[in-house]
Amino acid sequence: MNSSLLPLKYTRQKAYCTEDALKGSSRCDRSHRSTLDVMLGVYAEEFKSVLHNPRRFLTSTLNLACVVFSALMLWKGLMLYTGSESPIVVVLSGSMEPGFHRGDILFLTLKEQDPFEPGDVSVFSIEGRDIPIVHRIVNVHEEESGRVRILTKGDNNMVDDRGLYNYGQLFIERKNIMGRAQGFLPYAGMVTIWLNDYPWLK
Repeated sequence: MNSSLLPLKYTRQKAYCTEDALKGSSRCDRSHRSTLDVMLGVYAEEFKSVLHNPRRFLTSTLNLACVVFSALMLWKGLMLYTGSESPIVVVLSGSMEPGFHRGDILFLTLKEQDPFEPGDVSVFSIEGRDIPIVHRIVNVHEEESGRVRILTKGDNNMVDDRGLYNYGQLFIERKNIMGRAQGFLPYAGMVTIWLNDYPWLK
C-alpha cells in the first residue's frame, strides 16, 4: 500500500502507529482500524459501481483474463526457450555475496547439451524442500556410466554444501539442477524479499 495515495491524516496515523506500537499503546490498533476502514470503504464503493454496470464488469473481467493469460504465455515461452522450469529466480540470502546480493534477479538456462563446470552459478533444489538454492559449482565428477555428481558451495560460506544436502547425500545430480545463471538484475526482486520478511505487507 503506497501511503502517498492516502490523505495526509492517514499517513500521519501510520507514523503514529509505528511509534505507539513500540510503546504497547492501543493507539496503533485504532490507527490501523481507521486506515483499514477507509481502504475497505474505497474498495467496496468501487466494487458496487462495477456490479451496477454489467458492461464495465465484463470489460474489467476480460482485461484481467487477458493480463493473466499473457503472463502465463510469456512464462511458458521463457521455459521453452531457456529449457529451465524456473527461468527467473530471486536470490533470497547473502550466501553468494559479494557476487550476488539478496533481491537480485537471476536469469537461468538449462540446455541439455551444455555440461556443468566448476565455477558455474547454479540454482538447485533439494528433495523435500520447497525453496531452491543459488550456489556455485565447485566440483564435478562424471562417471563412465554418464552419471554426473556435483558439489556446490556458497561464495560467502566457509564450507561446501554437504551440510545442506539430505542426510547421507554427498553430491547433487543433474536432476536437482534447475538452471545455470546467465545474467542478473541487481535488487530487482526486493519486493519478494520484503513480502517474505514482512508478511503484513501482503
